[in-house]
Amino acid sequence: MVSVASETKPIHIVAFGDSLTAGYHLPPADAFPVQLERALKARGHNVKISNAGVSGDTTRGGLERFDWAVPQDTDAVILELGANDALRGIAPEVTKQNLTGILKKLDAKRVPVLLAGMRALANWGQEYAQKFNVIYPDLAKAHNAILYPFFMEGVIDKPGLKLSDALHPNTKGVHHIVQQILPDVEKLIARVKQHRAQ
Repeated sequence: MVSVASETKPIHIVAFGDSLTAGYHLPPADAFPVQLERALKARGHNVKISNAGVSGDTTRGGLERFDWAVPQDTDAVILELGANDALRGIAPEVTKQNLTGILKKLDAKRVPVLLAGMRALANWGQEYAQKFNVIYPDLAKAHNAILYPFFMEGVIDKPGLKLSDALHPNTKGVHHIVQQILPDVEKLIARVKQHRAQ
C-alpha cells in the first residue's frame, strides 16, 4: 500500500551530465533540467529536477563526483556523459568502464536510470566511432536502463538550434531535446512510481 506522503512527495530526478545538461552559455532558466521540469509539470507530473551538470566533465569526472552529485533523496537519474570523452579521443574502453562504475553505484541504490547516448565525431575515424557508439546500447541492456539513443538527436545537424560553437544547443535546441526525450522521462517516472508502490 502506497502512503499518502509518497503520493504527494515530488519525484526527485537528478540530471547528471556535462555542459549539455548544465546549460552552457544559456540563462539558468533555459538549461535542460529547468526546461524539462517545466515541461513535465505542464503534463501533470509532480517532479523536482536537479541540475548536476558540469561543463567539460568526462565520464571519469562524473564517477569521481558521484557521491555529491547524486544525493540520498534521488529517485531517478538522467545520465548524460561521454561527449567530452569522444571530443578528447579517450579510449572507448575507458569511457565504458567509467560509465559502468556510475551505473553500478546507481544499481546498488536501486535508482532507475535514463541513459542518454552520445555519438563519436568523425575525426577519430570509423573504428573509434564503432567502438564508442555501441557503449550506450550495451550498457542500457546490461543495467536495465532506459536508453535515449542520442541526446543531440535532431539538433546536431541544425545550425539554428545550436550556439555558434556548433557543439552546444541554444535555448530552442534545448526545447527540442526536451520534447524529444519527454516520453522516455515519463517511462522513468513510471519506474519510480512502481518502486514506491513495492
